[in-house]
Amino acid sequence: MTTSALSGSAALTPASPWAVVPPLGNLDAYITAVNRLPLLTLEEEQRYARELRDDGNVDAAGRLVLSHLRLVVSISRQYLGYGLPHGDLIQEGNVGLMKAVKRFDPDQGVRLVSYAMHWIKAEIHEYILKNWRMVKVATTKAQRKLFFNLRSMKQGFKADALDADTHRDTLSEREIDQVAEQLNVKREDVIEMETRLSGGDILLDPAPSDDGEQAFGPIAYLSDTGHEPTAMLESRQRDMLATDGIATALDSLDARSRRIVEQRWLQVNDDGSGGMTLHQLAAEYGVSAERIRQIEVAAMKKMRKALVEYA
Repeated sequence: MTTSALSGSAALTPASPWAVVPPLGNLDAYITAVNRLPLLTLEEEQRYARELRDDGNVDAAGRLVLSHLRLVVSISRQYLGYGLPHGDLIQEGNVGLMKAVKRFDPDQGVRLVSYAMHWIKAEIHEYILKNWRMVKVATTKAQRKLFFNLRSMKQGFKADALDADTHRDTLSEREIDQVAEQLNVKREDVIEMETRLSGGDILLDPAPSDDGEQAFGPIAYLSDTGHEPTAMLESRQRDMLATDGIATALDSLDARSRRIVEQRWLQVNDDGSGGMTLHQLAAEYGVSAERIRQIEVAAMKKMRKALVEYA
């Protein structure tokens, strides 16, 4: 099959170019099908690109995309080490390919395959960064550069370590300096990214174990109940009861009962000790200590009722 078969063979050029690859339902079948699609010659590529740019010809765009689907499959294989489904990598790469076809200018003197590689890799990179971990490990341009280069460089270091019959999971000081110099980044950035890559995702609120016991997770010590609306309202109510509420309750007592309560519960001396004892108050008022206790109990009941009404 020649490279011009896509335009010259009726069997490969149906009314819609998208019908060349029907729904297959199997990734291996899809890869086999796209690898059989013929490539475009330079003249065909230029003609279809101009038809798309000048006339908005969707069929021309379809032929440009189809002839480069094998490129997406090839590039996507380079990212299988991230543990993400190959089909999803291909799908995201196809999105990048379509973006490249839409923006391709045939008059720039480059082939679409060279132009599309950047867009395909960019879409795959974005997909990996969003889905490799629950929390995004790279956000800035420098971090992205480190993320996609550090993994491959560490593989090379591990291969050298195996040849030297040594086993290490972390980078040595010399390797950190080597990575920083080669990628033109700071040593601290290399160390931070290695820490991010070596760490795993932890569920904030783990599911109960098989025996029904609640598993311990970060949610147990990371949750901030101080700003939870119900807790804030309860705290505000307690503060009001401890100030205005107590003052209102004390105002409901007669002078003797109020003095007894204040001396027994609210008085603090300079040495940290409490107020007067039952016997001291009994001597002051000329009654028994039991009578002072009864007055105190009655006063506390009255104050409790006043606090309920205040609340």
